[in-house]
Amino acid sequence: MKNSLGTIAMGVRAPIIREGDNIAEIVTRCILQASKDNNIPINDGDVIAITESVVARAEGNYVTVDDIAQDVESKYGKDAKISVIFPILSRNRFAMCLKGIARAVKHIDLVLLFPADEVGNELINKDELLDSEKMRNFEGLVLNENDFRKFFGYPVHPFTGIDYVAYYRSIIEAENCSVNIFFTDSIEKVIYITQNREMPNVLLCDIHTRAITKKMFTDKKKAGIYLYAFSDNVYNLSDICSQPVREGSGYNPEYGLLGSNKADEERIKLFPRTGRDVVSKVRQLILRETGKLVEVMIYGDGAFKDPVGKIWELADPVVSPAYTSGLLGRPNELKLKALADGKFANLQGKELQEAIEMEIKTKGDCLVADMSSQGTTPRQYTDLLGSLSDLVSGSGDKGTPIVWIKGYFKNYAND
Repeated sequence: MKNSLGTIAMGVRAPIIREGDNIAEIVTRCILQASKDNNIPINDGDVIAITESVVARAEGNYVTVDDIAQDVESKYGKDAKISVIFPILSRNRFAMCLKGIARAVKHIDLVLLFPADEVGNELINKDELLDSEKMRNFEGLVLNENDFRKFFGYPVHPFTGIDYVAYYRSIIEAENCSVNIFFTDSIEKVIYITQNREMPNVLLCDIHTRAITKKMFTDKKKAGIYLYAFSDNVYNLSDICSQPVREGSGYNPEYGLLGSNKADEERIKLFPRTGRDVVSKVRQLILRETGKLVEVMIYGDGAFKDPVGKIWELADPVVSPAYTSGLLGRPNELKLKALADGKFANLQGKELQEAIEMEIKTKGDCLVADMSSQGTTPRQYTDLLGSLSDLVSGSGDKGTPIVWIKGYFKNYAND
């Protein structure tokens, strides 16, 4: 063990990025300047993480509310009636999308996941359901808006102070679109609602479960959870704005509106689509300038959950939409605590250190199912590094859309 420091993550300041900027050159310049100003060398294996928002801004990947409306109309027809299923509760993530959807159609059945959305934003405090009378009122049912108000009143989000039921209703009605709002806890009940109300036009807005929910609506098997599958006119939010709807409009072929954020009252910034080119270019530029081979990734939301607010941060479809090859895979680590307390419990000092170093040097290439790795975190590198980067950069006014991570791939034996 030669170095007293392990992994170091540093936010790197950058200029305000505008559409048309060469983001790869800007990132490279910022890293080189940070290295020079702070006398910190760039080493092989360093990780440079770039927040997705500045990449999308540089590429001009925006759509307007009218663009969304045009695409929705092209898929469902003019003056359609559609079911909008399980959106998250968010002013900057979904409200603008809902505005475009409502602008395109005549009527929306809005079905909200109850008691909390997919990422943990609560319609009501889950502890409320411990009240036996309220639990009996809800259990096994689909609630309409009147029932929801009767049982739970007018609750607001604990962080934003927003009554999302009223807020989403106001957005839809402002576009001269009628709406009914329902609440349920399972997709099977949603399918039952849409069938009974003869609402075959379905827009699924869930993020991480979107593939299975679409299958449940479109698979023609007549057994089990597929009993009520009936419609071919089903789209995911990822299908909306997945192609340009006009010359110069933004799009994302893989994620559509997923991962989008509000830019202003009529524009939405989409998830970046040129990330693979950007990470490759930054890597090449750093290698050319320093001779060092770094890893580069684009990151959005981190993959962690707030234990107090109960919100799972990951509202993006993935943590990292683009990364260089060295970030493929997962950690393959031994649990030092287990070695010290177990196999080498009889050793002390330098003898213990040397024994653990040798154990690390001779560990296998794959420790899956090996009890020596129990308690480690074998998630994808990009999820772990993206979460770290998201926490370092923050989402406010720190001005550090680039994160420089050093020593991540070093360990107790090779540092």
